[in-house]
Amino acid sequence: MDVFQIAGILTTLTAFFAYLNYRFLKLPVTTGLMLQSLLLSLLLALLMTAGVDVVTPARRLILDISFDVFFLQGMLSFLLFAGALFVKVEELLTVKVSVAVFAVAGVLISTVIIGGAFSLLSQLLDLNMRPIYCLLFGALISPTDPVAVLPTLRRLGIPDRLNAQIAGEALFNDGVGIVLFLSLLAAAQSGHPLGISGVAAIFLRQTAGGILFGTLLGWAGYFLIKTVDNFRLEILITLALVTGGYALARSVEVSGPLAMVVAGLLIGGRGRKLAMSEHTRENLDHFWELVEEFLNAILFTVIGLQLLVLSDRLNAFHLVTGVAAIPIVLLGRFLSVLVLGGLLRLREHFSLRDVSVMTWSGLRGGIPIALAMSLPDVRELSVLLVATYLVVVFSILVQGSTLKRLIET
Repeated sequence: MDVFQIAGILTTLTAFFAYLNYRFLKLPVTTGLMLQSLLLSLLLALLMTAGVDVVTPARRLILDISFDVFFLQGMLSFLLFAGALFVKVEELLTVKVSVAVFAVAGVLISTVIIGGAFSLLSQLLDLNMRPIYCLLFGALISPTDPVAVLPTLRRLGIPDRLNAQIAGEALFNDGVGIVLFLSLLAAAQSGHPLGISGVAAIFLRQTAGGILFGTLLGWAGYFLIKTVDNFRLEILITLALVTGGYALARSVEVSGPLAMVVAGLLIGGRGRKLAMSEHTRENLDHFWELVEEFLNAILFTVIGLQLLVLSDRLNAFHLVTGVAAIPIVLLGRFLSVLVLGGLLRLREHFSLRDVSVMTWSGLRGGIPIALAMSLPDVRELSVLLVATYLVVVFSILVQGSTLKRLIET
């Protein structure tokens, strides 16, 4: 099946689900689309048990998409840039210390807690998972996903400071998590004992390089936009920053996600204020809002359909492990926020309510699934895929749909 046919099927299916959600379900868009695609996957599985083989062609379609490539090398750059573009930089700067602490130290602490607890769980269930792959699970599942978090935050009336803190952490910690995951994966594939110094060197090169590259990219875009007054050309320049910039970041082996976040913050902050006319700002915002909403809709439809790919990996042990992973991930998030929040209270306000909101708003989306699917075919793969998928489904369907209720209480 060629790219155009895949795009046509996904777009049509997403539009149909979006219509049903708007008219009847009235759920948040990400929740509604993912729920419907999950139900479709379950319906196809039921038809399969009744002797109607519609799963095989549907599974072939999903496998043709290659989710890790489709997301990590395609959609992610656009979604991160769009997310950063709409963050209020002034508010983000007021919480820059806490954002940096949670985005880096929070991911590291959570990775160790989740990885350790997951290793103990695997021993209890006699799964014999190697510790490095338990840590890899901690690294891929620890970051909160801005693709899932930011659209949800915009609908909720939480205080500006906490909103900026959660949004800023979500934007940066996914880049940190991806770099940590790739560093640990490189160590796992090398066949040598895990060297902290080697992992740290890869981690620092990717993060520092991504931030520096994104800064240069953002400033280049800013100066180009400042010299023209044509909204079509200025939108084209931002598209070039995202597509060309992300591809170049990958080729020079620095973090593309972090580069997109920094470039988006510069264009959305300084660029919007000093380099654009009001007419350009309106059109640029409308364009990137549409891009973000369209890609998000496609993404969460595809996430629901991934169940078809995982169906042949499901068994009782994997399901039990995946269900048990949900409280482990929540505990890792809660303890990391609690510890770091306690330290931050020495210099700024941070309450137990902030801890609960930050824990429950730590949604996961496409990034963990894409990272899990990029793993080599090792004996731990099935367990990691099922556990990651169940955590993401719980995050979007349960946490995402109840977050507003938590905030309003």
